[in-house]
Amino acid sequence: MNSHFEFQYPWALALLALLPVYAFLRGRAGGLAALRFPSADLVRAAGGAARSVAGRLLFFLRLLAVALGVVAMAGPRFAHYQTETTASGVDIVLALDMSWSMMAIDMGKPSERISRFSIAQDVLRDFIERRPNDRIGLVVFSAVPYLASPLTLNHDWLLDNLNRLHIGMIRELGTAIGDATAAAAKRLKALKDSKSRLIILLTDGDNNKGEIDPVPAAELAAAMRAKLYTIGIGREEPCMLPAFDPSTGKLRLDPAGNIIPTIALQPANYSVLDQMSTLANGKSYRATNRRELERIYREIDRQEKTEVKLRRFTTYTPLFQWPLLAAVALLALELALANTRYRRVP
Repeated sequence: MNSHFEFQYPWALALLALLPVYAFLRGRAGGLAALRFPSADLVRAAGGAARSVAGRLLFFLRLLAVALGVVAMAGPRFAHYQTETTASGVDIVLALDMSWSMMAIDMGKPSERISRFSIAQDVLRDFIERRPNDRIGLVVFSAVPYLASPLTLNHDWLLDNLNRLHIGMIRELGTAIGDATAAAAKRLKALKDSKSRLIILLTDGDNNKGEIDPVPAAELAAAMRAKLYTIGIGREEPCMLPAFDPSTGKLRLDPAGNIIPTIALQPANYSVLDQMSTLANGKSYRATNRRELERIYREIDRQEKTEVKLRRFTTYTPLFQWPLLAAVALLALELALANTRYRRVP
């Protein structure tokens, strides 16, 4: 909400320009009063009792009161501009692979020691921040799926949950793509007011665990009117899984500071991801580096637009009473002084 000071009738302030003219003309009006005295000593004696500033002070108070009255007539106020957003958002569940193979470091630059999972975290973080009007949930999986965050508009809380994840948190080893997809679809089904449903599945492996195969899981998503995007990551060549600490997700290095290779990882077969996305009216993607993964999520972001309606309105806080009260107070002061301290004797 933005606020600023303004006048409802600013043209009324032009009347202030008449006050100096009035003061000038009043000072010139009339001739000098004169009385004849038989002696100058009488005049000096009377001058000691006269208050030479009385007339000027009372006139100044009257002039200031009129000026404040003009300001009040101009309608000073604070204008508060507000914008309400009515969003017809997309409900999105992000399904993120947390199997141990996501610790492979084949997607970064040669000089980088950054895992597939860390790159996926960065890209998902950016995707979430670019969709503030959508309810977004997060399902993570290895051999079993877990709900990391229900669908929510509180994206700060969602990002906190995403940031605390690391490989090794899920102890069950394997990749349950089908179970993760079904879990995401069930989360979307629970939303009765959902207008558009979306699942974005990111994985680097083949389905080798779980109770539900990937294709039936995609059919379940389609039956629940959810569109499924699948993303396979990792280079299409064998690579080594580096040693890491499952309790922290940090790489283990040898005394020379080099990565310790453990087992060889074979490139995955992503043909099943193509079938899944086709069945659920989505699209399948492949990413072999950070730039490609960022491009994929930007493309999905462009395709799945959120309808946002803005309603702008203005409320006002009137302030005219303050200069009006000040004008009344000055008039009261003038009246009190004119009838007490500066009272005129006929």
